[in-house]
Amino acid sequence: MRFVLAFAYAMCTSAVLCASTSSQSLGEASAPAVRPGATGEEIFRAACATCHGSDGTGSPSSVVGFALPLANGHGFPDFTDCPTNTVEPSGDWMAVVHSGGRVRALDRHMPAFGDALSTDEITRVVQHLWTFCRDRSWPRGDLNLPRGLFTEKAFPENEVLFFTGSRPGRAGVTENVIYERRFGSRGTYEINVPFALGQADPGGPWRRGIGDVEVTVRQTVHASYERGSILAVGVAVMLPTGKESLGLGNGYSVFEPLLLVGQMLGANGFVQLQAGYEIVSDHARGANEAFARTAFGYTWAQDAGRGRAWTPMAEVMVARPSGAPMEWDVVPQAQVSLSKLQHVLLNVGVRMPLTQRGRRDPQLVTYLLWDWFDGGLFQFWK
Repeated sequence: MRFVLAFAYAMCTSAVLCASTSSQSLGEASAPAVRPGATGEEIFRAACATCHGSDGTGSPSSVVGFALPLANGHGFPDFTDCPTNTVEPSGDWMAVVHSGGRVRALDRHMPAFGDALSTDEITRVVQHLWTFCRDRSWPRGDLNLPRGLFTEKAFPENEVLFFTGSRPGRAGVTENVIYERRFGSRGTYEINVPFALGQADPGGPWRRGIGDVEVTVRQTVHASYERGSILAVGVAVMLPTGKESLGLGNGYSVFEPLLLVGQMLGANGFVQLQAGYEIVSDHARGANEAFARTAFGYTWAQDAGRGRAWTPMAEVMVARPSGAPMEWDVVPQAQVSLSKLQHVLLNVGVRMPLTQRGRRDPQLVTYLLWDWFDGGLFQFWK
């Protein structure tokens, strides 16, 4: 909830304006007294420092005249806290400053500054807010590019994904619950727990259970907001936790080094790449496999870029099992934000085989993504 509070109160126009929020919900903010061409720091000092403090650590509730539910006893969050400062993309900061807290289902006391400040002035003051995080190792949220159905991200993230897919050639579905948690400025660990419901063989009995659990650790080794690029390396281990006799597991472990790359293309386009090599523990029952996945797409949002976000994208995947021909797939898909805070997303697509189509069927796939660091699953919808 630290980010939610920081986001809701990203701007405040003056001491009088701040004090007035204790008794009424604000609409449009009046123009602050800043000179034309003022820097972001100058705009912040003239319009925001009374509430947020000149050092960005926030003013006490006794000064601003109203209280927020923060444990530090201050009325506003600490922008020097890098996990709070860096997690969201600039577009989300801009939306709340321009249109007020209601645009992201946040506190209605946050006024709209779209008529008080120009777009350039809002951009400058938001970028100044970023400077309060002194540790440059924290990647900016703009590098948190949309996740494909199969291509994972290089950005360190706090997410839960509920992944569902049909079982090609078999009756039933597979479910994966993927838990991701960030550690430090650039690390992420991930636990992927698969479930299956269906028939191991056509016409056979229906079975259900847990499949092979996968644990992944990733480290972002390069992140440049200016260049729009991010790179991570990682390793995954798949454990033989599923029952092979029931068709729910491989019966052997898999070790998998990974490389993940993301690149922004302009303001809203992107391309991502994931490559790896699967090394099996039992070559009598499985084969090593090299694979590469790439996802590319474009995000556009309603209400001049401040509303619901839509991201049509496509993935191209290739896998080469040892001693077997290459397998090519294409996955057209579309992601859409569901909550107003845009911390709950839905993605739906179809995995379509391009090779070995006689033994590989299309697969309907979808995920529900919840960025739990931003807030509860059922919060910030209206």
